[in-house]
Amino acid sequence: MQPINVNMGKGRIEAFSDGVIAIIITIMVLEMKVPGHGHFQLVDLKDMWPVFISYVMSFVYVGIYWNNHHHMFHAVKSINGTVLWANLYLLFWLSVVPFVSAWMGENSFAAVWPVVMYGFVLLMNSIAYFILVKVLIKHEGKKSPLATAVGNDKKGKISTLLYVVGIACAWISTYLSFAFYVLVALMWLIPDRRIEKKLATDQSVN
Repeated sequence: MQPINVNMGKGRIEAFSDGVIAIIITIMVLEMKVPGHGHFQLVDLKDMWPVFISYVMSFVYVGIYWNNHHHMFHAVKSINGTVLWANLYLLFWLSVVPFVSAWMGENSFAAVWPVVMYGFVLLMNSIAYFILVKVLIKHEGKKSPLATAVGNDKKGKISTLLYVVGIACAWISTYLSFAFYVLVALMWLIPDRRIEKKLATDQSVN
């Protein structure tokens, strides 16, 4: 008996994902507590900078995932039930980012376990995104635009490895560990236009 594979439109999953990601960013900014007075004091900046840096870092990461998520779903024609669950799995780990981000910032990047857990959540997001990509490729086919654009995904594999190294380095230096997380973010800040190029090529051919 052949398994049922129902093709569904992708509009609702994109809208739902956008909404969840917007809420995640809102939660992160609410974690930054404002000073309880109206005048300027350097001590306030000293206390706030770790939380602010942690927020900026996490905002960049969530933004990177939103950007790539948008491009990825632009390259597919439909989804199925498996894609829905894989997408929810990614959104789950993205939703944990505000918690570990605030925990790490409140401890000024000095405590080992907050930095480790922050790296662990980034690692799980990376794995969840990898799973979503593979599920979409399986649904669309190995010759689909997404499959062709992603290829062997060296960049994704390198990122996952750097997360593991960063987590391990936390017991040596939490700042060194954080530096690896920053490195991965910088890698993805450089525009990854594989999907755009593939779609542009297909459009020019057609």
